[in-house]
Amino acid sequence: MKAKYYEDADLISWKISKKPFEYATRTGDFVVHYSRDNEPVLIEILNASKFLKVANSILPKKIRKQVLPQEVYPAVAHRISK
Repeated sequence: MKAKYYEDADLISWKISKKPFEYATRTGDFVVHYSRDNEPVLIEILNASKFLKVANSILPKKIRKQVLPQEVYPAVAHRISK
């Protein structure tokens, strides 16, 4: 699995298969590209910064610490440095 963020487009792209894609469907800010045999190949999140803000607000703190860089949590870094 390979993920990439495109800042100029505010887009996250996850390539989950090496197969070529044949078609795509869009639901809201999510675009899923499928192979000829209907297997998901690539997932894109449009307006990624908005999505991440919402995801950050609903994820449990333990998961946020594992997924997001420590710089996002200055209060935690401050506690560690004391």
